[in-house]
Amino acid sequence: MTSLVAPRVFCIGTHHKTGTLWMRAVFRKLAAWMQVPERVVYPSVTGKVIPDDDRIFLFSWSSTFRPAILDLPEVRILHVIRDPRDVLLSGYRYHQHAPRKGEDFLHEPREDLDGLTYQQHLNALPTEAEKMLFEMREKHAQTLGEMLGWNYDRPNGIEVRYEDLIADTSCVAFREHLRNLGLTEAEVGKGVEIFWGNALFGGLARPEDRVERVARHVASGAARQWRDRMPRAIAEAYAEAHGADLVRLGYETHPTNWVEEVRHAA
Repeated sequence: MTSLVAPRVFCIGTHHKTGTLWMRAVFRKLAAWMQVPERVVYPSVTGKVIPDDDRIFLFSWSSTFRPAILDLPEVRILHVIRDPRDVLLSGYRYHQHAPRKGEDFLHEPREDLDGLTYQQHLNALPTEAEKMLFEMREKHAQTLGEMLGWNYDRPNGIEVRYEDLIADTSCVAFREHLRNLGLTEAEVGKGVEIFWGNALFGGLARPEDRVERVARHVASGAARQWRDRMPRAIAEAYAEAHGADLVRLGYETHPTNWVEEVRHAA
């Protein structure tokens, strides 16, 4: 990745259940070590967020940065997605017990749910299949829409898949991502150290070493969980509703053939 303008604005974008806690820990700790400011930005924020000359990290955990930011020549963007089927499984499990902090949408009474909150309605559903279908229509559809709405052809973008991150036990790929962001070699080295220290295959390999919030969020962290944990009926429903989206995101070459890989007996 080459540019006539030196990068100084580092945008880190993820989506719900795509490794957000991991990336947040890595880049906030790295920013602190670099003594570079960082902030979360929202589409509703229209004021100035980028300093005139200094470097800054900007975070969006739904990857909804304003185009006016992303289009700047001094911006580099690291964007992370995950197999939507694993996002669905992770989301429906987590949303059954997630606390209010950071997840307000789960705890607000809704008229369309007869006054129940998202979480209350989810937990009241009688079967796991019904819970998955509810999740698929609700928060999952929003997250999938964000991933589909992203521009993957930006020349200043670094596109990363969670599946590759969780397999990057040597940290070789992540090191290159940091270099492509425009960090110095010293900063890259520190970033790799922090990445490994906050990885489920590294510093957090033992469950007892994970802080409470990480422990609540993470059940496995493995890739392609859908093959063993998604019921066949849900896979068929997902293929019908979102099979074409899996192809668009590059996770499948055919919208429905993957259903035959599902090993769940239910």
